[in-house]
Amino acid sequence: MLPAAARLRRSEDFRVVLRRGSRAGRRRLVVHALTTDPSGAADTVQSNTVPAARAGFVVSKAVGNSVVRHRVSRRLRHLVSARLGTLPAGTALVVRALPPSSTASSAELGSDLDAALRRLGLLSSRRPAGDVPRPTRPADATPDHGSAV
Repeated sequence: MLPAAARLRRSEDFRVVLRRGSRAGRRRLVVHALTTDPSGAADTVQSNTVPAARAGFVVSKAVGNSVVRHRVSRRLRHLVSARLGTLPAGTALVVRALPPSSTASSAELGSDLDAALRRLGLLSSRRPAGDVPRPTRPADATPDHGSAV
């Protein structure tokens, strides 16, 4: 679950992002993004803090029945929450699921999300956010059989 401060909840917020923001479409989803100037944002009135990145989701009945729509929205929410910290402050995202997202795996949705964020210039790395490389052992190292003794 995304924290309350990281969610778009008002229909006006969705409308502003959809109309004024830039858009990147992929096979399974469309990402709309609007990056506001942190110094002029309405959330910073009488506060020196920079507004955090926020996200909202649109999963229509075209995607599937209630069970399918909720599964897709849970997967998207999990994927976006892992990438939200890497987005510039003041960014608002609206992720709109398309009908092919109903049969997609989480990995496929994640690759589409990363591609869309890269196209919008919000994700610079080729590696998905939250994906930590595993340390490798040198080839000449002795095999570890799990025993510490």
